[in-house]
Amino acid sequence: MSFSIQAGCPRVRACPRAADMADAASEMYPFGAEDAFLIWQRVPVRLSYGHDLAVLLDDLVPLLEEILRPGFSNTEVFWGSDTFSAEWGIVREGDSLRVRASWHSMLGGYESLLAERGDAVVPVWDFIGEWAKVLRRIVTDIEVERVELQDYDLFRRAKALLAS
Repeated sequence: MSFSIQAGCPRVRACPRAADMADAASEMYPFGAEDAFLIWQRVPVRLSYGHDLAVLLDDLVPLLEEILRPGFSNTEVFWGSDTFSAEWGIVREGDSLRVRASWHSMLGGYESLLAERGDAVVPVWDFIGEWAKVLRRIVTDIEVERVELQDYDLFRRAKALLAS
């Protein structure tokens, strides 16, 4: 497979309240907790839960919602974490997605290696399922820790994605 995610099982610390889902993720997962790994054309890219994924959530949930819309044909997303910065152009090709990436900044300095590997072509449901692994981890941890969110919008939308 040209694209997969290994979600891991990061240690969680208490977080009684948070502004929203992204804020809860940044508070719940301490520095040094187990990371997730995005595997792009056999190159592992580290994604920290407390930093990278917390930043990516605001773009990830709307991206997955857009891909699931009937008639979806293409979109672009900018991943804006300082240790996972990339632009992805995503085009539907039948039952698959072609993801063309411009890699800007990765923890470990893998940008040129990732660029050499080219596009990832992945079945739509596999792409969604891979990202669902990290969403499920974060949603579950928020529920188990009973984090009181001031803004539940992104959390509700993530749960709806996981239910689909």
